[in-house]
Amino acid sequence: MDLQQLRYVIAVAEEASFTRAAARCFVAQSGLSHRVKSLEDELGVALFSRTSRRVELTASGEAFLISARASLNAADRAAADAVAAAGQIRGRLRVGVIPTVTAVDVSTALKAFRQEHQHVQIALQVAGSDELETAIERGDMDVGMLGLPEGREPRGVAWRDLGSDRLVAVVNCDHRLAQVRETTLSEIARETFADFPAGTPARAESDLAFAAAGVHREVAFESMAIGLTIDLIRQNLAIALLPSRYAPHNPSLARLSIADGPSRVEYLAWSNFNPSPAAQAFLSIINDGDSL
Repeated sequence: MDLQQLRYVIAVAEEASFTRAAARCFVAQSGLSHRVKSLEDELGVALFSRTSRRVELTASGEAFLISARASLNAADRAAADAVAAAGQIRGRLRVGVIPTVTAVDVSTALKAFRQEHQHVQIALQVAGSDELETAIERGDMDVGMLGLPEGREPRGVAWRDLGSDRLVAVVNCDHRLAQVRETTLSEIARETFADFPAGTPARAESDLAFAAAGVHREVAFESMAIGLTIDLIRQNLAIALLPSRYAPHNPSLARLSIADGPSRVEYLAWSNFNPSPAAQAFLSIINDGDSL
């Protein structure tokens, strides 16, 4: 068993396809399939169930994948530590951000990081705060930008408060409330809303506020794709509550302050358990960059 075989198994598991896994690993599909089958023969178990249309992990494959990821991460970390000891940072930096991050200009931070550490491979992921929190805690993510309701601090990770922001109501310019400068939760509760999926921290910001105000609202559209949510508003199909620093300034949209509206707090989160040299370097750039 070698590291390349582990990379191939992980790629097939994540892509659910030998074809896509081979393309991702820049290898011929036949070669990748042969190496995976060779590993299965060596282990004496099938890691994948295969049909002409589907590829799924078996129970043995699920168990193997956990250790395979840990082993590969350990090997990558060993190589990164070795070159860091010689004064050069290599390896991989895994950064996760919420869809509506505003407290940090992520692209500017990455530019500064890349200028100093050109040999680091950077993996970016956009996800909800709860997913990023979990990924950091289990070692699958190095650094995350989270957004949580007031009073709900990050769990299982090291963190720094990056500041809070009030949510505003965003409506179509033809909406009946478009000319109103300020409203309340009870006044907009009867509108049709677009929001993040139920159960996510981004959704909780609004749900908790409406519950505290003692009013019920209808969320007709749920999506993690904030661009799609804004398109729904442009079509006058719904309104949404968005952080004021993120809500777009657009002639087709109007922004309303909410007198009793919720706030969200953004956090920089990372693992305190032996952070990689790349993660430490990126955190330093974020912490030192007042204008990021």
